Amino acid sequence: MAGLGAPEPGSGHGPGPVPATRVELTVSCRQLLDKDTFSKSDPLCVLYTQHPGSRQWREFGRTEVIDNTLNPDFLRKFVLDYFFEEKQNLRFDLYDVDSKSPDLSKHDFLGQAFCTLGEIVGSAGSRLEKPLTMGTVTTHPRGRRPTPAVSNGGIPGKKCGTIILLAEELGNCRDVATLQFCANKLDKKDFFGKSDPFMVFYRSNEDGTFTICHKTEVVRNTLNPVWQAFAIPVRALCNGDYDRAIKVEVYDWDRDGSHDFIGEFTTSYRELARGHSQFNVYEVVNPRKKMKKKKYLNSGTVTLLSFAVESDHTFLDYIRGGTQINFTVAIDFTASNGNPSQSTSLHYLSPYQLNAYSMALKAVGEIIQDYDSDKMFPALGFGAKIPPDGRVSHEFPLNGDAANPACRGIEGVLEAYHRSLRSVQLYGPTNFAPVVNHVARSAAAVLDGSQYFVLLIITDGVISDMAQTKEAIVNAAKLPMSIIIVGVGQAEFDAMVELDGDDIRISSRGKVAERDIVQFVPFRDYVEGGGSAGLSMARLAKDVLAEIPDQFISYMKARGIKPQPAPPSPDPPAPPPALTASTRLPRTTLAQC
Repeated sequence: MAGLGAPEPGSGHGPGPVPATRVELTVSCRQLLDKDTFSKSDPLCVLYTQHPGSRQWREFGRTEVIDNTLNPDFLRKFVLDYFFEEKQNLRFDLYDVDSKSPDLSKHDFLGQAFCTLGEIVGSAGSRLEKPLTMGTVTTHPRGRRPTPAVSNGGIPGKKCGTIILLAEELGNCRDVATLQFCANKLDKKDFFGKSDPFMVFYRSNEDGTFTICHKTEVVRNTLNPVWQAFAIPVRALCNGDYDRAIKVEVYDWDRDGSHDFIGEFTTSYRELARGHSQFNVYEVVNPRKKMKKKKYLNSGTVTLLSFAVESDHTFLDYIRGGTQINFTVAIDFTASNGNPSQSTSLHYLSPYQLNAYSMALKAVGEIIQDYDSDKMFPALGFGAKIPPDGRVSHEFPLNGDAANPACRGIEGVLEAYHRSLRSVQLYGPTNFAPVVNHVARSAAAVLDGSQYFVLLIITDGVISDMAQTKEAIVNAAKLPMSIIIVGVGQAEFDAMVELDGDDIRISSRGKVAERDIVQFVPFRDYVEGGGSAGLSMARLAKDVLAEIPDQFISYMKARGIKPQPAPPSPDPPAPPPALTASTRLPRTTLAQC
């Protein structure tokens, strides 16, 4: 999870409740504990939520890491559905990040706060301040076992700063603005060189405060920077209010986090929409300098070089336009799953209930299949000795047809899986790269946006070909493709968390994946803690599929692919002609009818 205060240079239960609205949470903290010896803490905030009726905390998301500050204003927001009729419990945990590891137990715990979403929304100005305290537990990522906060250096009950939570209802504006700025004659702030300027954008709130919404990159050693163009949702800039004030602050970046303030200016979306003109040249003013020096004019100027806006296309726009989702399944047949004839095996076929593999396949597949018109799903196995010669294969068809491994519907995949268990010998090792490359070859043949490919890998153990799999995923990130990994059993899945690039984008041979295309979840999170299996499976499907629309959109945007127009609805059949005196049937015929 790279990030700085400024960027471094370079079930059949009927419909559920309908959310009253969607709200965006902005998180700031003040006076955090300082856990670093030679610098300040590098804070990260993790949000946990609880499902109604459950006491289990589940990780919802993480902010970026901000280096060297005890007073962070996090740029990454949390967007939640707000249900007026529900008590939506929230927990915010703060950490000082000491390494690139996504494992929270390897970082220093800084404190936590509890509240409800309604508590934030109902506060004056929808702004809530709460003290951070050292709780009794922290939680490993992905729902692992809790460990005492004191093991991370915490003292239960100790006060450790304040968290500030701001909620704002999101508008429905789908426009995205692309802007580019340059500056001229900014103040020199560095003793041995020029300044290293970057800009921070804030939108105004109804109570007169400001919320951070964008940071530019740093341009090194210049007083006349030209920043890269950036795209930002209009909703983030002004939430659909074109006259809402936008404040822009200009800073000189310093490695220790104590960035030097150069100056600021205000504008609005309506002004920016005028584009490159004399109206969009802004004086950068430092109010303190202006008060002290009578002859002070400004600390430089910032000019809007370009402005463009277009509507942001959604996942459904592409689906309506005819894009098909192709679903492929890959199942782990390695010996670590246990003998399928024994009830302790993860592959055991009980006459009374589905095993973990079948449940995961059914939960995800029954949603995916609605977006695939032919309902034919390739199904592969890996890590088994297959007939007739007993060779080990990491890419064999469950239906036995190498030329066409597709099965009809999810039920067809389950049947082929069950047949395979009776004909193959579980073996090893656990290699992912062959099945990733199998689907990648299909995806590489259709790059026009008409098809998108989703690979579901269900596995029980530690991956054996990590380097090859990373390379395969980095290559697949360029293609219209996503990968879902469901881990079954009680193994530790550290390697799978690494492949899931939520926090640190994976790389291979010095090349970073173009997109995050992997989503991993441990199956055990959905069968523990009580509740019916149906509810757990619905939650599993929701969690593993949650990132697919964004991954889909990221590919389409990167390739400049716009959705096709939705086909016109077929005309309803014409009504029969009205009967008139000349067309009315004889009375005898009507009687016979």
